[in-house]
Amino acid sequence: MQAAVFFDRDGVLNEDDGYAFEPSKIRWIKGAMEAVRAVNQSGYLAFVVTNQSGVARGFYAEQQARGLHAWMTDQLASVGARIDEFAYCPHHPEGTIAEYRHACICRKPQPGMINELVKRHSIDIGRSILVGDKQSDIEAAAGAGITGHIFRGADLEAFIVPLLLQLKQLR
Repeated sequence: MQAAVFFDRDGVLNEDDGYAFEPSKIRWIKGAMEAVRAVNQSGYLAFVVTNQSGVARGFYAEQQARGLHAWMTDQLASVGARIDEFAYCPHHPEGTIAEYRHACICRKPQPGMINELVKRHSIDIGRSILVGDKQSDIEAAAGAGITGHIFRGADLEAFIVPLLLQLKQLR
């Protein structure tokens, strides 16, 4: 079983400007790409788990969310980093698009996205962490049995490197 680092997207990897879906408007958090590369180089899988209620609200389509993730994948590859899988929840109980208007087990604070990735990739939850910027991220991690860490700093690489060292001690 492999260990993994789960990242929230908006507010952790990129600035949270509200309903981000256009690559031209994405601003990476300082050290974000390097943090993902550090995770990769440490031998951990890297995942993104992100609520994307903008789909349910009609602000953008799932295709645009996937397009942004493809762009992020290319950007990360340019520095030798990779996300092993992006998971997102397009649902919201107050959405304006009927097919996405419902409560679900994948929308954080529910642990559904994390649980699916854990199952699909045979993740060792005892040696894995989640990095988020909201309490709902931490609740989702706890619901999946993973330790969550709140990122409120200015440099994600400086935040993640000590966590990776702690994880190595659990091996």
